[in-house]
Amino acid sequence: MSSHSSEQVFGRIPLPAAAKKRLVQLLGPKGYLDRPEDMSLYEYDGSVDKARPEMVVFPRTTEDVSAIVKITAEYGVPIVGRGAGTGLSGGAIPRAGGVTIGFSRMNRILEIDLENERMVVQPGVVNLDISLAVAALNYFYAPDPSSQRACTIGGNVSENAGGPHTLAYGVTTNHVMGLEFVLPDGSVHTTGGKELDSPGYDLVGLLTGSEGTMVLVTKVIVRLMRQPEKIKTILAIYNSASDCADTIADITARAITPVAVEMLDGEMLRMVEEATHAGYPLDAAAVLLIELEGLVEAVEAQTLQIREACERCGAREFRVAKTAEERDLLWKGRKNAFGAVGRVSPSYYVQDGVVPRTQIAPTLRHIAEVAKKHRLGISNIFHAGDGNMHPIILFNPHVEGELERAKAAGEDILTYCISVGGSITGEHGVGMEKNELMAKLFSPDSLDYIGRFKTLFDPAGRLNPGKVLPTGRGCLEIRQAPLRAGAPLL
Repeated sequence: MSSHSSEQVFGRIPLPAAAKKRLVQLLGPKGYLDRPEDMSLYEYDGSVDKARPEMVVFPRTTEDVSAIVKITAEYGVPIVGRGAGTGLSGGAIPRAGGVTIGFSRMNRILEIDLENERMVVQPGVVNLDISLAVAALNYFYAPDPSSQRACTIGGNVSENAGGPHTLAYGVTTNHVMGLEFVLPDGSVHTTGGKELDSPGYDLVGLLTGSEGTMVLVTKVIVRLMRQPEKIKTILAIYNSASDCADTIADITARAITPVAVEMLDGEMLRMVEEATHAGYPLDAAAVLLIELEGLVEAVEAQTLQIREACERCGAREFRVAKTAEERDLLWKGRKNAFGAVGRVSPSYYVQDGVVPRTQIAPTLRHIAEVAKKHRLGISNIFHAGDGNMHPIILFNPHVEGELERAKAAGEDILTYCISVGGSITGEHGVGMEKNELMAKLFSPDSLDYIGRFKTLFDPAGRLNPGKVLPTGRGCLEIRQAPLRAGAPLL
């Protein structure tokens, strides 16, 4: 979303002609891209940085991935896996150049096993397609990022993606049962399976959320769930954002866990309503979008308690969607929110901090102060139920200094999240956007242990270099292992 490039701050490794020739021979004329105009399409994701690969390759099988990895290993070429490019932390950006492995052609559903409530998929399968494949059989896949119509399961596994409905169901790691993956030496391995739990170390848990820095995932076994008996979607409308935020703690105190609790502030809901006409009030200061699922009797009882909580905290109106169409329209507004911002601002910078639920209202006040400090507009839309904040910082990349101010505002917000007992990411990942902030969240010893895991799997530092761990620009000078052209695997 901007012209900013990371190439100036992270060394690039050239792709030797011999390596490129062998990759072309392996994949054929339609299995790769290397023209500059094509590379420009793979130099960015949904974040604000850019870096261009030397070549993009498109495997169709695990064997293709293994062969690609072996060839690049011989020449010490860095490799970056890429799903749909919808990530928001620079995870798929090739900071060191090299080869981007696009998984868009590994997009097959390999097995549907409803008896065990499992599905086996390739990494390029689109998130929503998993649910669509079993919807008629009354099953679904729970993790639902806002980009679920485009994002892929491989990218979801890499980033441990979440979504509005993971408040009750959990994030990606809670629904991945097994993985097939390729190590940086090209060897193929599996971990986990269809069973509920496997003996030994939880490698599935370790690799889910490792952001492509340890392995390349080539197959995923996911958990399917039965569709609930009853779904009820609620819109609570407020004249005060603080009152809206306070409602979340009140709901929690009643021992109710909705499947989703989303909050939109006034600025954001107006952008959403003008773009989608979902039925959000244009004059409100904030709204809560709440969804309940379960047995009919339980949902009805919880609706009454939530109405009481909302009204006690000052909600001016409490709406319950009367039809499936009305429910779908409310969610359309929420899930198309980022696109709606484009009608107002030429670009924006999405943050992903997490705070305890009791700190949501103070955090919103701090975000407002940050907006004034950096002279930028900031709107808020977030997973309020688990305190996963998504302040959207509006800026114009063509105005000198605005991108830098947007980044500074983002750092101020995330630093505050840490200070109140939170974290720098809830679902978007660390990537290259927040890796220098890791030194504010973790001690040097903890970062060292994280680095040891990275080195154990990827001793030459070829897999997605320059991500997750600080590269040396951070205050604690925790450095990743340097990458050298032609460096073989250790």
